[in-house]
Amino acid sequence: MKKILVTLVAIGAFISYFSAVSAYPQEKHGKDTVYVIEIRQNIDNSSMRKLSLGLEDAQAKGADYIILHLDTYGGAVDAADSMRKAILHAPVPVVAFVDLQAASAGALISIACDSIYMRPGASMGAATVVNQNGEVMPDKYQSFMRGMMRSTAEAHGRRADGTWFRDPAIAEKMVDTAGVLSFTPDEAIEARYCEGKAESIDEVVEHIGLEECEIIHQELSPLERFILFMMSPVLQGIFLMMIIGGIYFEVQSPGLGLPSIIAILGAVLYFSPLYIHGLAMNWEIVMFVIGLILLGVEIFVTPGFGVAGIIGAILSLGALIFAMVDNDLLYFEGHLNLQVILTPCAIVLVSTVLALILSIWGASKLFPKKSFSYIAQKTELKGDEGWVGVETGSIAGCVGQEVTAATEMCPSGKVEYGGRQYEAVMEYGSASTGDRLKVIRAEGGRLYCVRLSQ
Repeated sequence: MKKILVTLVAIGAFISYFSAVSAYPQEKHGKDTVYVIEIRQNIDNSSMRKLSLGLEDAQAKGADYIILHLDTYGGAVDAADSMRKAILHAPVPVVAFVDLQAASAGALISIACDSIYMRPGASMGAATVVNQNGEVMPDKYQSFMRGMMRSTAEAHGRRADGTWFRDPAIAEKMVDTAGVLSFTPDEAIEARYCEGKAESIDEVVEHIGLEECEIIHQELSPLERFILFMMSPVLQGIFLMMIIGGIYFEVQSPGLGLPSIIAILGAVLYFSPLYIHGLAMNWEIVMFVIGLILLGVEIFVTPGFGVAGIIGAILSLGALIFAMVDNDLLYFEGHLNLQVILTPCAIVLVSTVLALILSIWGASKLFPKKSFSYIAQKTELKGDEGWVGVETGSIAGCVGQEVTAATEMCPSGKVEYGGRQYEAVMEYGSASTGDRLKVIRAEGGRLYCVRLSQ
């Protein structure tokens, strides 16, 4: 027995040793390895994930240099900041090849690299913070960007003669609203913000001084390409519209049917890629679920739009916004930085408004049609629970009559007329139990009322 245990321990140690060895890059013999990562798109969460995956793969393959093939007009500041931090902490030198644009957030990413090469005709700079309409943001946002540009330049240290490798004052001028600084290749070389000009990756490799090397281009797996695709702002907006639209239709037709399934599917598709990437935290998902529960209470338990509905809506929308935000950037250098939530707020709010507009229009087209009844769950309303079946003529006969609120009307509930209760909705405002109301119209089996003077 003892010999068996000793043998098992030895085998376990043997397997553990080789597993540990395989987890690290193997010692190389021969030519150097250059790993190329292409970022030729707007800077957002998907480009941030692509860079992160590339840095991990480069380290696993034992790359000696990483070339960042960059062509971007900028994008989200929070994503750019995460990318520049990843570059600054990369274990091997990262070289930027600007082909042809490195504007705004792209300039921040370029400055984070150990060296920069630019294609003739390229430009770099113009890092002023603007909103979704291209308008310059207030100075507190510019101050945040200036701080990031300055600290990124300072991170490269000084030369032997005591001068800055990248002058922080020049980096700061790229954010100056009075006169935004942009570099051509020659201007960048003169300001020591570029090491040279290159027409291709091969020329960049020559400038680095590698005579013989293996060039590896980043190749994403089908799964990773799918995740990056799902993180695009357009799709994120569509998923948000599925969530909001599904909730709206569920309010219009309570019961766990197709609208609820669409909302749940939209939430899964929205949160999954963000959670895999590390943006969506557990507390944000819990916050979203609690918000949905409160909305469910408002819909199914206490119909109307009261405290539970308001709190639920705030929690749900807040979770959707913060799921797209790098929480580490909300508090930067001792200051609360609201700049990082502007883009997520815009995406969520625009998607919400569009979803509500389309849902209201869709409801008017779908609900009167019989075809919609086949995809909506049927709910039996029993008489012993206070529900009554009425003919269209009977409902129409209530129009113009004075009725009494049998429940709280916030804005929907029940009214009593002629000893019977009917489903009703306030045309505007709300009413308390016992208030006198007047029926002004009847549609879809519901009475629409206004409050009379009490």
